[in-house]
Amino acid sequence: MENKYLHKFYQKNRSERIGALVLAGVIHEDDAALLRDGLSIPEDVADNMIENQIGKYELPLGAALNFLINGKEYAVPMAIEEPSVVAAASSAAKIINKAGGFHTSIEERRMIGQVALKDIPNLEDAENIIMEHKANILQIANESKSSIVKRGGGAKDLLVRVLPADEQNNIPSFLVVHLHIETLEAMGANIIDTMVEAIKPYLEEITNGKALMGILSNYATDCLATAECRIPLSLLEKGEFSGEEVRDRIIEATQFAYADPYRAVTHNKGIMNGVDAVVIASGNDWRAIEAGAHAYAARSGQYRSLSTWEKGENGELIGRLTLPLPVGAVGGQISIHPAAQFTKRLMGYENAKGLESIIVSAGLGQNLSAIKALVTEGIQKGHMKLHAKSLAISAGATGTEIEVVSEKLRQSKKMDLNTAKEMLKDLREQ
Repeated sequence: MENKYLHKFYQKNRSERIGALVLAGVIHEDDAALLRDGLSIPEDVADNMIENQIGKYELPLGAALNFLINGKEYAVPMAIEEPSVVAAASSAAKIINKAGGFHTSIEERRMIGQVALKDIPNLEDAENIIMEHKANILQIANESKSSIVKRGGGAKDLLVRVLPADEQNNIPSFLVVHLHIETLEAMGANIIDTMVEAIKPYLEEITNGKALMGILSNYATDCLATAECRIPLSLLEKGEFSGEEVRDRIIEATQFAYADPYRAVTHNKGIMNGVDAVVIASGNDWRAIEAGAHAYAARSGQYRSLSTWEKGENGELIGRLTLPLPVGAVGGQISIHPAAQFTKRLMGYENAKGLESIIVSAGLGQNLSAIKALVTEGIQKGHMKLHAKSLAISAGATGTEIEVVSEKLRQSKKMDLNTAKEMLKDLREQ
């Protein structure tokens, strides 16, 4: 049920939105004050985050509302520059909320570290030797990071992969050892890299090979998050389209994305609009999530859609999205960036699994909104409304002028910057 203070949230100005979040109990007054003052990184912190720092590049931070995930309501922060993403996520979440919300399942959170070995005299013998010494290898890894072991995490398993030589492309054979590591609430890059570095000398010794590198893998296939929703036909009706027609067209659109990689890339980009925006807002590594998601989309050997939409037994629309989500709830930017600290309080997730649930739900909601628009009224209607605002701002409109000029642009046969400038000039001369 929508909180009365958040009703027509998008029609309020920024100050009113902040006040509404306080009245609705989403944030406390202390955080409202931080929002009003800005969430900028302190200069000394920014200067130590990267090399050669010369400034700070900001993104708009929005709140997508109506998210009901595993029975709990969330305001979901999104840091993104693209128009319509926050509105689309909120719109889809509202529909799914009425249908019972998102339901998520999170597999065990294990990250993967790799050691690549080369110049192995006998690959088969080396593979057997490594498995015979599995306990010793895990012990060496865990001794290098005993603090995480004391908290219940650490290296839990390993496997060996043989990558045969590819003579056609002049690529030698490799023997790859995977460490499967529970990093608990952290994404754990430093933990993983320390552990794989620690086991390299021992692996060289027992295999008579040479270690090329030890590094984490961002393809976190042991850290999968799944979101599901079920939507009755009555909530899918759109203009002249019946709920049944919308359902079937959404299913067909996903089948198209499954079959055609050219469409799948854009289909998945729409999903990642929602995912990346939340990951960035949370202070996590969106590049790692992006790379892992696209690798997962190609796991069959062909790049395919990440989401599935199908007809349920009762005729409802069932949506599912599974993603590798190696995010952390502590460490990195989360500990030092004011915006990341704020968004953690805003979301109120209890642990990294809770954050995964929010992120994968945002991706599925974003996907629903994009496909529904595509197969009904078309994608441009919503985009052009926000594009008109961007043109008005680019023309120099401020305050109430923005809405007046953007509305005139939407009514005009010609929507470009020169037209916006002429409209703003006329408005100011009245």
